[in-house]
Amino acid sequence: MTRPRTPDAYFDGMYGAARDPWRLAERWYERRKYDLTVAALPRARYRRAFEPGCSVGELTVRLAERCDAVLACDRVESAVETARERTAGLANVSVRRMLVPEEWPDGSFDLVVLSELLYYLDDSTLDELLERAVGSLEPAGTLVTVHWNHPVAEHLRTGTGVARRLGTQPGLALLADHREEDFVLQVHQRTGPDGRTPPGVAAREGLA
Repeated sequence: MTRPRTPDAYFDGMYGAARDPWRLAERWYERRKYDLTVAALPRARYRRAFEPGCSVGELTVRLAERCDAVLACDRVESAVETARERTAGLANVSVRRMLVPEEWPDGSFDLVVLSELLYYLDDSTLDELLERAVGSLEPAGTLVTVHWNHPVAEHLRTGTGVARRLGTQPGLALLADHREEDFVLQVHQRTGPDGRTPPGVAAREGLA
């Protein structure tokens, strides 16, 4: 039987014990991973990005440097408050409390970032979230996923498991696949209406 998604009580307990329970702002591991995530983006600039599961906003700050507008959200109000404080000086960032995929923003995005989120979701919820994420991506838009790759009691899958599921999702073409012992970082692009894979970075600049 499929395990249910990680319950709200787990996240409420984590954030109730500390404003930044995973020490995302201070650990070198986290800062390096965020920098690699942003460095993997295939476009220099994005029009509108969506980052569900933003936690305390550390990755959000980095995304804001590359995007005209960033919409970030989290299911836990205290995390939303911390992320709002972290991004208070960034006029191009909006942070909301939102439970995905049941709640999803209007409009389209040319960048969706799913960082340390998908392993909390049961199979049916994961399927729904990926359908909504891909459906809201513009043609040739970017989907970035990065996930811890060690077993955790509260996680329903590892980063490798997330990557395996993404490999079966229609409408996506894999652009980059970076794997380390600790995490899996992948970059997908939304295929065009005709199903064609968008050109890569070098091809767009006339190098290939």
